[in-house]
Amino acid sequence: MVDDVLTIGRIGVDLYPLQAGTHLEDVESFGKFLGGSATNVAVAAARHGRKSAVISRTGNDPFGTFIHRTLGELGVDDRFVSPVDGLPTPITFCEIFPPDNFPLYFYRFPKAPDLVINPAELDLDAIREARIYWSTVTGLSAEPSRSAHFAAWEARGRRPITVLDLDYRPMFWADPDEAHEQVSRALEHCTVAVGNREECEVAVGETDPDKAAQALLDRGLDLAVVKQGPRGTLARTRDERVEVPPYPVEVVNGLGAGDGFGGALCHGLLSGWPLEKVIRFANIAGAIVASRLECSTAMPTTEEVLSKLGDPS
Repeated sequence: MVDDVLTIGRIGVDLYPLQAGTHLEDVESFGKFLGGSATNVAVAAARHGRKSAVISRTGNDPFGTFIHRTLGELGVDDRFVSPVDGLPTPITFCEIFPPDNFPLYFYRFPKAPDLVINPAELDLDAIREARIYWSTVTGLSAEPSRSAHFAAWEARGRRPITVLDLDYRPMFWADPDEAHEQVSRALEHCTVAVGNREECEVAVGETDPDKAAQALLDRGLDLAVVKQGPRGTLARTRDERVEVPPYPVEVVNGLGAGDGFGGALCHGLLSGWPLEKVIRFANIAGAIVASRLECSTAMPTTEEVLSKLGDPS
């Protein structure tokens, strides 16, 4: 059983306010959704018809049951999602102040189950054989998850397409220097990196998009993707440079846009499209998610994206 897209990392429940422009203390009702960056990427890939799975862990609680059920409903294989006794399934709240202010509040105490992924529990054959293997920087922030990530990369042997989502979130790290050290080690095992300018600074010490992309390529990667916010997205290989403007939408909640971009990026790369089409497709997919409240269930289908891309193929 070979997965098109196999992700590893965060999983949990998003509780998002149904009243935009309201601080949490005044919110009266919430929507409950599947969440977690790596999980959202797997969902996004599944929406494009890809066979996807996620490696993660939940609490042994009703929210964990909800996660398994929702993964199945959204077409993501849950065979690598297992419970951890004594740790609750993480919950994430946000506040919604469009167009660009979406504070996040992570409840991952005393420790998130997805940071208790153990090396001995990994299906290394599945990791080796996956057409795309997608990891995020958050999984490097604590043990035993950190060791599991490196064990997976060692088994995979830098096989294409091995993606590192630079997804740096300072609240998960003791200090940026530790994050830089671990990301630097991780880059030695990956072939694609995706991140915004701030995340590139943590990874390679550069915020200028072209310099950051070049620094990533200098680490032996095949593809560097640098998100530039209102300036769009830069993608570079050793012999190609593509810069794509953002796709305009009325933003409702920007939090899942990067994951929608990620799942669409996977689909485009697996489809063998030209790089510019891949990035335009991913940009539009991310923008569609930003125009909706939730993350996982907001992921668009291929047909939705292509209709806005102006490409029926």
